[in-house]
Amino acid sequence: MQPTIYIPNLDGSSRLARLLESLEGQTRPCDAVVVDNGSRDGSVAMTRERFPWVEVLELDRNLGFGRALNLAIAERPGDPILLVNNDVECEPGFVAAMLAALQPGIEMVAGVLTQRASPSTVDSAGVVADRRTLMAFDYLHGRPVTEVATAPPPLAPTGGAALYRREAFEEVGGFDERIFAYYEDLDLALRLRAGGARCALAPEARASHSYSATLGSRSGNKYALTGWSRGYLLRRYGVMADPRGAARTALCELAICAGQVFMDRTTRGIGGRLRGWRDAAGLPRRPLPAASLTEVSLGASLTRRLRRRRDSAPG
Repeated sequence: MQPTIYIPNLDGSSRLARLLESLEGQTRPCDAVVVDNGSRDGSVAMTRERFPWVEVLELDRNLGFGRALNLAIAERPGDPILLVNNDVECEPGFVAAMLAALQPGIEMVAGVLTQRASPSTVDSAGVVADRRTLMAFDYLHGRPVTEVATAPPPLAPTGGAALYRREAFEEVGGFDERIFAYYEDLDLALRLRAGGARCALAPEARASHSYSATLGSRSGNKYALTGWSRGYLLRRYGVMADPRGAARTALCELAICAGQVFMDRTTRGIGGRLRGWRDAAGLPRRPLPAASLTEVSLGASLTRRLRRRRDSAPG
């Protein structure tokens, strides 16, 4: 079984080169496909010149994360499907550990991303989500990496280090191409889990991660995209239909948007949420896999977000 690694890229030539160098040192061979979303920084030329073993799918414009990956997976089929972001560097045993965790009855595997500035600290070991607000969090973020060995599996992998069985991925239709970027991995996770798919955690599949290297962790562009995805998912999954969930969700969204306005001087997250909610109108509601979700209080949700903000601060 030789997996295919799919790597989305947008103007990330130097980061991409470091990732591909790390893939050349894997103890388990793998194929790799770089799907380039219209880069203008020489990413394509660099890849073809320095890494001729890598296939390149060159797009003439930015199609977004999910749509670009769906296209690459369809045109360059591989099984299993391994997704890695261009802002990670994989340890030599990463691919081997991901494959080892793909046991019978498992449809997806979460790798472990560590913080580049603190390699002994987890950045993300997958994604988890609150059942009432559908707020997503990086699993084990900020915890010592030694805790991963005994941790239960998350809801699903994060898109930065994920493995899926091709059959399971295709059965749910792959990524929702309406979502341009951010939370598409959560949406895929919810659909897979609702269909009965199971996730495993691969404790030894480690990769160093630079958080939000493409758009920046506090940029207006990122807030607009995350806001759209948030509004879209809240409506698609009927989160606001439950009065208790609706009240908690409204308070959570209000606090997040207020923080963006007062700390980052941008209202683009608000506009994004309104557009996402509008764009989900008339679309069929998707079922929530309630048993796979967690219970997170409003205070804990906001504390986790503040911790993520602190840990992603420049320098």
